[in-house]
Amino acid sequence: MWLDEAKIHVASGRGGDGLISFHRTRYNPRGSPDGGDGGDGGDVIIRATRSMNTLFHFQNQIHFRAANGAPGGPNQRTGARGKDCVILVPVGTVVQDLHTGEVLADLMEEGQEVVIARGGKGGRGNKAFTTSTRQAPRIRELGEPGEERWLKLELRLLADVGIVGFPNVGKSSLISRISHKKAKVAAYPFTTLVPNLGVVRVEEGSFVVADLPGLVVGAHEGKGLGDRFLKHATRARLLLHLVDLARVEGRDPLEDYLALRREIEAWEELKDKPEVVAGNKVDLLSPEQVAKEVSRFRAEGIELHPISAVRGDGVRELVYLLWRKLQELPREETQERPKKRVWQLTPPGPAFEIVKDGDVFVVRGETVERLVRRLDLSTRDAQEYLMERLERLGVMAALRRKGLQEGDTVRIGGVELEYQE
Repeated sequence: MWLDEAKIHVASGRGGDGLISFHRTRYNPRGSPDGGDGGDGGDVIIRATRSMNTLFHFQNQIHFRAANGAPGGPNQRTGARGKDCVILVPVGTVVQDLHTGEVLADLMEEGQEVVIARGGKGGRGNKAFTTSTRQAPRIRELGEPGEERWLKLELRLLADVGIVGFPNVGKSSLISRISHKKAKVAAYPFTTLVPNLGVVRVEEGSFVVADLPGLVVGAHEGKGLGDRFLKHATRARLLLHLVDLARVEGRDPLEDYLALRREIEAWEELKDKPEVVAGNKVDLLSPEQVAKEVSRFRAEGIELHPISAVRGDGVRELVYLLWRKLQELPREETQERPKKRVWQLTPPGPAFEIVKDGDVFVVRGETVERLVRRLDLSTRDAQEYLMERLERLGVMAALRRKGLQEGDTVRIGGVELEYQE
C-alpha cells in the first residue's frame, strides 16, 4: 500500500427541477403561473490543509458526491442549492485527471482550494416562461446532471530540506534529534514508508525538513518504489545527502554516495538541486577513521560533514550550515509553480449539423441537444415551445432543406420527435 497516491471518483450534485404551478384565488380561479426554479447542484471542492500529512484515508473511501439541488416550489420559491462536498487533502497535493493526466490543481498553500466538479444548473419553473403571449405556460426545465470524473491525487511534500540516502543510514534518527518529530527507528530496509516532516528551530527562525524514505540503485526507474520517493525530493529547496560512515550494512559510504548521486541526476527535476553531504554514525569510529573518510570524499571534490545523530556530534554545526545555505537560495525560484490551463481561441464551428440515420433525421449540436435535454416534453406547451426555439435557431429550416416531411422522425440528443406540420 502506497500512501502518497490515491485514485478517487467525484460527482457533483444534479440541479433541481423547475416546477409547474399556478396560484389560484377566488378572484382568479384559473390561476397565474408561480412555479419556482430548481436549486443548483452542489460542487465538489478539494481543499489543502496542514492537519493531514498522508493520503491514507482515501484507501477506505474513494467515492465522493455532492448533494443535489432541491426542486422549485410554488409562489416562485427557488429550491435550495445542494450542499458542496469538500475533500480535505494535505498541502502539497497535485490533482490530476486520471484518464488524461492533465494537472487540474497544485495545492501548495494552507486553505488553497479548487472546484473540481461543478454542480448541475437548476431548471426553470413555469413562471420564467411567462410572456405577453404566453400567459399560462405549462413549461418547465429539468435540472442538469452534475459532473463526474476520476482523479489521481499525488502528494509531494513541501520542505526546505529533503534528507536522502540509502536505507538505514540514520535519516529518521537525525530528524528526531534536530526537530520535535519522533520518527520510528529500526534496522530494516524501507522502515519509513511515509515521509516524515519536522520543523527545525534556530535563533534566527526555522525551516522544515523531510525525512524521505530510503532509496536503492535503479530508483529513478521505479525499483523499490524509488521513483515515488524521489518525487518528494523535487519540492525541497536543498538536499541533505546522508551516508553511513561506519559501514554498518557493509556498504562503502563513498560508493553509496556516488551511486545515489547517479539516481538523483537521472531525475530531471533533481539533477541541479543544491545539496549538503553528511556522514553519520561517527560515534562508532575513531577520530582517525573519520578523518580518513573525510579525506576520501574531499579527493572526489565532496565536502563531507561528519555527525552522529545518536550522540549529537556535529549536529548543531550541520543545522546552522543548512540554515545558511537556505538563506542563499531564492525561495521563489526553487518552488515548483502551479501549472495552469491555457485556453486558445479557435474559429467557431457550425452551431448544429444534420445527418440521416436510415429514415431518421439526426440533429447534433451542444446548444440544440442541451435545449431538448433540459425541457420536460411531457406537456403540449413544452413541445410547442421547443418547436419555436428550433425555428428560431434555424434547425427546422435546415431540416426542411434536407427533405423533412410530415410524419418523419427527428432525433435530438437521444429524444425522438415526430414532425407535424
